[in-house]
Amino acid sequence: MSALTNPAPLPSEAIEISVGFDLELRCPQPTPMIVTLGVHASRAADLLQNDTLQSTPAVPLRSYVDSFGNQCQRLVAPAGLLRLHARGLVADSGRPDPVLPALPQRPVDDLPDEVLLFLLSSRYCESDLLTDLAWSLFDRAPTGWGRVQAICDAVHRHVRFDYNRSSPTQSALTTYQSGEGVCRDFAHLAIAFCRCMNIPARYCTGYLSDLEVPPPHSAMDFAAWFEAYLGDGWHVFDPRNNTPRIGRILIARGRDAADVALTTTFGPSRLESFQVRTA
Repeated sequence: MSALTNPAPLPSEAIEISVGFDLELRCPQPTPMIVTLGVHASRAADLLQNDTLQSTPAVPLRSYVDSFGNQCQRLVAPAGLLRLHARGLVADSGRPDPVLPALPQRPVDDLPDEVLLFLLSSRYCESDLLTDLAWSLFDRAPTGWGRVQAICDAVHRHVRFDYNRSSPTQSALTTYQSGEGVCRDFAHLAIAFCRCMNIPARYCTGYLSDLEVPPPHSAMDFAAWFEAYLGDGWHVFDPRNNTPRIGRILIARGRDAADVALTTTFGPSRLESFQVRTA
């Protein structure tokens, strides 16, 4: 389905969305860790109940903001099992992602300095290796919103969603070659194609509700999408679902998934369990 068609019916009033996660890690020894799991500062005013990070056993937490503006926590996981969990309540407009087909693409020499980083190749978005392919596919697509949508349509058609056919090291190039992946792989490939076409694009992760989505619903997980810089700002695109969705709540942004890892451990660790809730 094209993102140019909004789902119906739509909520007519603001809604409240419950969010949260429960994650268990096992470390053989005390292990420094960075956690990026809180609702993004851009949605702070919408928090009706703060999603304060809690740990079992309790460990000291130190907060900082990374170079992309994401809220992060530092901690040292003790040897053994560590549980990280949070619950929050977020006010949301109840409206789907905006669709603004008249937005133009800005020439590279007219882009703000701070967005130029998101034109460059990165760890999982090898735009330098996909440039010839991107121009052969999208050179005739209308510039601006229409070109980004053409990229999303192409990625949505080309890649088959399969939890069992991806890996933490899968990149945009390998996703194109295999034609399989999860939401992060859809996002990486679309981001790489956008950058090839001189459209700044950045990776996003967060909660995504199933509001107005017919069942059956898959098990909840954090979602990945991207934002493209068009006109004078950043705008949401979602090549995995490829239709406007309600209740998209940002956690973090970066060049690709390497910049927004939910947990980064500086030593061996094993994920024991992981649950996400959005309702």
